[in-house]
Amino acid sequence: MTKFDLPGCRAKEAGRKYSAAKMALWLMPLLAVSIVLGCHRGSNSLQAAISIQPANLLMFAPLPAAAPADGITAEKVNLGRKLYFDTHLSDNNSISCNSCHDVANYGADKGHAVSIGHIGKPGGRNSPTVYNAGLQFVQFWDGRAPTLAAQASGPMMNPVEMGMSGTDAVLALLRTSPEYLSAFRNAYPAIKDPVTMDNATDAIAQFESRLLTPAPWDDYLRGNENALTADQKDGLRVFLRTGCAACHAGAGMGGNSYQKLGAFTDWPDQKSDTGRLALTHEARDAMYFKVPLLRNIDQTGPWFHNGQVTALEDAVRLMAQYQTGHELSSQDVGSIISFLHALTGPLPAEFAQAPAGAATQKASGNIKQGGAANTAAGKVE
Repeated sequence: MTKFDLPGCRAKEAGRKYSAAKMALWLMPLLAVSIVLGCHRGSNSLQAAISIQPANLLMFAPLPAAAPADGITAEKVNLGRKLYFDTHLSDNNSISCNSCHDVANYGADKGHAVSIGHIGKPGGRNSPTVYNAGLQFVQFWDGRAPTLAAQASGPMMNPVEMGMSGTDAVLALLRTSPEYLSAFRNAYPAIKDPVTMDNATDAIAQFESRLLTPAPWDDYLRGNENALTADQKDGLRVFLRTGCAACHAGAGMGGNSYQKLGAFTDWPDQKSDTGRLALTHEARDAMYFKVPLLRNIDQTGPWFHNGQVTALEDAVRLMAQYQTGHELSSQDVGSIISFLHALTGPLPAEFAQAPAGAATQKASGNIKQGGAANTAAGKVE
């Protein structure tokens, strides 16, 4: 039987918001697949033995529908969108949240292993996509932020990323703008002085929570069996057979747990990034990372925490080898990738571009030095 690090084994530490009953519903189909594997490993009948009927895929869930953004909620979303694109929130007015999480390119810094910060220094980890990020149980690769709002302020004050000297510098900038003063009052009318860091990060989180990408996979899970092609269905069978769903489940197809990179076989690089160990300083957290989302995965390369894998085929093959102990054939890799394509949905047109008048200068390698920033190395993403 394949060795799995099943979802929920770190649940107490992670503070998972899933009940034992819901976890049991996830695990039952996985255990059924494991039993099939034990009885039919290597058999040509294996594919047929794995049920992919939507009603049986209880470890997955379609994307939730976003509530309509109207009234005060719409004001918060609009404010958050403006803040997200504003390069003035970096020390030298050079980059914004969108610079490293480009909503026009599926929310990632597409094509870059790591992002470049406000003074031209590279970050320490690959910038994850912001699309569907609100589905995750924590944010950042090491899970150091519990919510989207908690994550939003980190890059502003990170010396490598946006380099602001502190919350006072951010708030001083916002309070000098009549446009921002009005927007904060409209979004938080019950608060006497609404220009606060908590409100700024809440607004950004409200905007980011709208960045959902419904895909053919969601239609399939809701019962439309024609939503996937025959090749994608074959890929789903291989995905299940290989054990990928042990970590990549739920609505986000991941983002629900911490897992050890190299659960079946030790990952080759145990030194350059030790995952949560650097955050918790507990030996048991060595090489543990938050499981990334698989939604839009074919659009968000390069892959892994360090961005060193530039071909999706290699990413699939490595994950199977090191996480589940499977040496996949080229055909199986291709089948899984066919399935992964079904997880990609169109970008929301109303949010996948900068608001009118936004300052959106993109960072480059020759950015001028910022005057107030501490340029010591910081862990990015």
